[in-house]
Amino acid sequence: MDTTGKILFINEALYRLILMILTLGQGVHSMPVPTDIPMCTASETAQYRLTFTGKWSQAAFPKQYPVYRPPAQWSNIIGVTHSSDYHIWQRNEFASNGVREFAEKGEAWTLMKEVEAAGERIQSVYGILSAPAVVGGTGQMNTEFEVFARHSYLSFIVRIVPSPDWFVGVDSIDLCDGDQWKENVSLELFPYDAGTDSGFTFSSPNFETIPQDRITQITSSFPSHPANSFFYPRLKHLPPIAKVMLTKIKKTNQIISLPVEPTQSNQLPTGNEIEDKLINTPLDCEVSVWSPWGLCKGKCGDSGVRHRTRYILMHPANNGAACPLLEEERKCFPDNCL
Repeated sequence: MDTTGKILFINEALYRLILMILTLGQGVHSMPVPTDIPMCTASETAQYRLTFTGKWSQAAFPKQYPVYRPPAQWSNIIGVTHSSDYHIWQRNEFASNGVREFAEKGEAWTLMKEVEAAGERIQSVYGILSAPAVVGGTGQMNTEFEVFARHSYLSFIVRIVPSPDWFVGVDSIDLCDGDQWKENVSLELFPYDAGTDSGFTFSSPNFETIPQDRITQITSSFPSHPANSFFYPRLKHLPPIAKVMLTKIKKTNQIISLPVEPTQSNQLPTGNEIEDKLINTPLDCEVSVWSPWGLCKGKCGDSGVRHRTRYILMHPANNGAACPLLEEERKCFPDNCL
């Protein structure tokens, strides 16, 4: 079984496990811990459709774009509906063991246990939602979920595959506005580093971060290292790598509805309202440092020539700066002539 096949098998197994959990128990219907944050006063529950769209294309992110073993793709989405006192992850805070395992390996077992424990302990989690993986950097996954006044927040996480510990997601978006539910919410997503693995590139080997760092957003200039797969010093901001649309739909008797089969599209959708103009990010040529000067070649008594060379580290793309000269020469006089 090749690498992509193994990932598909794991994603389908995880998806079916989550579906079984959701079937056995449709969320936790407990009273939340009181907080000072104003509560939603909507009188009825609301049902939403979540549409996740991957925008991780080679044109938008040409640097080190993974094309095989495995190619660019997205993991299952893991999300929860909850009250304001719960967070599945937070920017500038440490990732839990569950988030760590999911961000690094795509394994959701520990994360699901943490969510379940939070629902039982602090009574803040209402329901769990999931959708199958997107096999490609561009493509979609959909799911439906329900919220109600005491648990009006949504959080989720999706792993970037392949990557050391990178993900996209949302932390605590409130779908309630006073006594009304929001009709539509559109969010652009950018990559985050879970702070648990120190790799710089999509295909970096496992290199544990000791001590663990906090969750940070990856930008075009941070981490400031030329080896970083998202390092584009010419850009002020990275283009969004994904997008999520939350649309309020007509209420049904089901708390959650999941698609039957995993999405296997690797192209952006066409002919619908969520299609965006494709972005072409310029990638400048990168070259190595110069080699030492070679031996002086020439006849004794006459001037000769010596050379030095460098090689291309990164070919340019999308009208990025062209590569400079890769060879130089200069005059010299041969040594040790007899």
